[in-house]
Amino acid sequence: MRYTNGFKERMVQRLAGPERATAFQLSAETGVSQPTLSRWLRDASKVGGMSRKKKTSAKSAKRSGEEMFRIVAQATQLSDDELGAFLRKEGVHEATLSQWKDVATAGLADASKPKSRKANPKDQTVKELEKELRRKDKALAELSALMVLQKKVHAIWGDEDESTPRRKSS
Repeated sequence: MRYTNGFKERMVQRLAGPERATAFQLSAETGVSQPTLSRWLRDASKVGGMSRKKKTSAKSAKRSGEEMFRIVAQATQLSDDELGAFLRKEGVHEATLSQWKDVATAGLADASKPKSRKANPKDQTVKELEKELRRKDKALAELSALMVLQKKVHAIWGDEDESTPRRKSS
C-alpha cells in the first residue's frame, strides 16, 4: 500500500516526538506494519532534521556484542512504558533493539541445531559397498528368475528332438 508523504511525516513525528509512541503501539493503532514504521523513522533520520538520532545510532554502532545482548535481555523484561524510558536512557532506538533481538534469536537458533558431522571416509566407503551389494543382489535375483523360467521351458517343451537341428558348440 502506498502512503502519502504527509502521513509518513505524521507517523515519524509520533515515533520521534516528545511523547513518543513505540512502533508496536503505533502499528496496532494505525494498521501500518511495525517494520514499515521503523523504516520510515530510519529514513527520516538519514535525511536530516533529527541530529539527535544520528548521534545515538553512531553510539549504538560502537557497542560490543555483550552490551547489545545485555540491553536486549533487560528490554524483554520491561513493560511498554518502562521500555521507552529504558531505550532513551541507553540511547537505543526501538528499531535497533528489534534488529538486535533478531540477531540474538538467530544466533540462539543456530546454537540449538545439532552440528553436522564431517563425512568420514569409512562411512563413504560403507555406503558405496552397500550400494554395490544392492546392485549385485538385484542382478542375482534377475538371473535366478531367468534360470527358473528356463527350467519351465524345458519342462514344457522338452529337450531338442530329432526334427530340431542341433547347434554346434563353440
